[in-house]
Amino acid sequence: MKTSLLPLLLLLSAAHVALAQTATPPAHQSTTAPTRLHGVVHDATGQPLPGVNVFLKSTFDGASTDSLGRFDFRTDRAAGPAVLVVSFIGYVPQELLVTLGEGAISLPNIRLKLNPAALGDVVVTAGAFEASDAKRGTLLKPLDIVTTAGALGDVAGALNALPGTTRVGEDGKLFVRGGAASETKYYIDGLPVQTPYGGAVPNVASRGRFSPFLFKGLVFSTGGYSAEYGQALSAVVVQNSTDLAPETQSSVSLMSVGGSLGRTRRWERTSVAVSADYTNLAPYYNLVPQNLGWDRAPLALGGSLKVAHKAGEAGMLKIYSTYSRQRLALRQPDPSPAYAADGHPITLANDNAYLNATYRTPLVRGWSLNSGLALTVDDNLIRPDVQRVRDLDQSAVARVVLTNDSASTWFNLKIGLEGYAQRYRQQYQSSAEASTLALAVDEQRGSGFAESEMVLSHRLAARVGARAEYSALLHQFNAAPRLGLAYKTGEHSQLSAAWGYFYQTPTNDLLRISHALNFERAEHYSLLFERTVHDRTLRAELYQKKYCQLVTYDRANIYNPVGYQNAGSGYARGLDVLFRDRSTFKMADYWISYGFLDTRRQYRADPVAAIPIFAARHNLSVVGKYYVARMHTQFGFTYSYGSGRRYFDPNLPGYNQATLPAYQDLSLNVSYLTHWFKQFTIVYVSASNVLNRQNIYGYTFAGTPDATGQYRSAAVLPPAPRMLFVGVFISINKTKVDLNARPD
Repeated sequence: MKTSLLPLLLLLSAAHVALAQTATPPAHQSTTAPTRLHGVVHDATGQPLPGVNVFLKSTFDGASTDSLGRFDFRTDRAAGPAVLVVSFIGYVPQELLVTLGEGAISLPNIRLKLNPAALGDVVVTAGAFEASDAKRGTLLKPLDIVTTAGALGDVAGALNALPGTTRVGEDGKLFVRGGAASETKYYIDGLPVQTPYGGAVPNVASRGRFSPFLFKGLVFSTGGYSAEYGQALSAVVVQNSTDLAPETQSSVSLMSVGGSLGRTRRWERTSVAVSADYTNLAPYYNLVPQNLGWDRAPLALGGSLKVAHKAGEAGMLKIYSTYSRQRLALRQPDPSPAYAADGHPITLANDNAYLNATYRTPLVRGWSLNSGLALTVDDNLIRPDVQRVRDLDQSAVARVVLTNDSASTWFNLKIGLEGYAQRYRQQYQSSAEASTLALAVDEQRGSGFAESEMVLSHRLAARVGARAEYSALLHQFNAAPRLGLAYKTGEHSQLSAAWGYFYQTPTNDLLRISHALNFERAEHYSLLFERTVHDRTLRAELYQKKYCQLVTYDRANIYNPVGYQNAGSGYARGLDVLFRDRSTFKMADYWISYGFLDTRRQYRADPVAAIPIFAARHNLSVVGKYYVARMHTQFGFTYSYGSGRRYFDPNLPGYNQATLPAYQDLSLNVSYLTHWFKQFTIVYVSASNVLNRQNIYGYTFAGTPDATGQYRSAAVLPPAPRMLFVGVFISINKTKVDLNARPD
């Protein structure tokens, strides 16, 4: 892997040298009598403006303002008059005449006026649900993830309450607009995450690896996303981690399924946070009847370390690392004669380590640098009965992005490079005495992108970009143009459209058999209308995806590489609608989402084009939250409905011709805010499927017919009819909290 990353590291080093050379003062400038220039930049209302580009015209001498709007730099330019340029995207630039060589120059109150054609007036939003404080059209806040009933603090669980998704209970991952779970990619601080979900066995849902409290913002793009992101045919989830922790505190969590400890220490420019987690479902499973036979209830140990350091005036270095260890063993229902009595035994042992390090800083002339490195090691051992399957996946990704938001009030520019290296090994034994079958994937992939957001008029904006990738494993190159448009139809509404090509390397389970494959491809079209008035938001989006070059193979001979080819295709089209209201009812928040999906595809082992087993034609979610100030309590509910998904019944003619019963779930939760032992405390109780709906996720069929010629089946059910969760979360030494305020 060191050899794989060497070209990328050389490239990053060259970029650093080039920037250093660019920042060298021109030769005609004098090196004597430096002049200091410092000051503060505000907007028209007097609020400080961070990230403003301040520089001397015709030179490279300058700086960007910090979070308080301050700038401070020195110049060696010869004494005499000079022009100081102050520019920031969305504002009218200023040019100030200054005199160098007569001592320090202080400009304590520079004010910039908004440009009437600013990018902030109209934003290209087709396909994206943004959850951050940076955008005025926020639809989903990070806290929604932990307060949405039924989500149980899982990112995918909360996002499944948004339109465009289908709840697949036996998997637990995100299935977006007719795409498989592998077609949705997660990013943390701009870096792709190789293993976003914990280890899992078939027909038992997995959970996300990362706590939602780690992040300050989240963007869920269901299609037509930026050229900055790749390797995803359907969707991306972009999560941005917090910077410096706000304060020093400790935390203790006691839950019905385990507990955790955390400690955060904050200094002036640095913060360090450590945590340890323990989960053991054995006590809970002993109390609550289960649909599965657990020989060893899920057990997990983990910990994390987060370091943030402010470098210089505006630079930020962040290092985040986690380790988790999972173990479980169970007996799943199986209609085959050998397992009909006691079930099919299967065990899982998973160990995962992840490191994410990023650095961002302003450069010169409005440019800023974002760079990062992520490392992943995932060791997964599954034992289905006497078989043994071990997957060892090691990957590294490095990224550098340059952004200029101050080049013009009419456009910005973002360019980036990304390098990826992977070493995947699988060892398979059909029994303890059998020989080991070894399969491998070694991938080295490089990519680059360029993108610009442009103001075409005070009502019309565009986002134009392109992404290119090369895979050393596939010996293939792709180029993906992307375009977004937004037109402001009124003071509170706008119309957005997006189009683009999206490529993805085949997954490891395909590449381990054959390397003679090509990138899979999807083409996205979307049209969105959005209106937001007084904390009420309505979104309606039409979309269409065209798939081609999907990998197919022969189900009867899956280890024959000759049968693997990019012969599959398909489509997905539909309508997504979301209405969210946070103002009609005091202290209440609710949203209603609906998705209509028409999809069909032929890929993997499909003999013909068919509706995928993970796609539901109709999906509905109703989420509500109400805070009672006098009780310091928030009540919440989530109702979810999904029309019956298709599945293949070998007892019937055709393929994927049978339909499951509709999925329905009503989940409730209660959050009580109080102080225990003078420390801020949250008591949280949640219950899923309170109406005891018998949801069926699918059927497992015997491999051979019985004496009557029929294939016997066993229903795939949730591990338990419902899940009850109780937790107490205590923050020690936390600054006083207003318990009467709604927990936003």
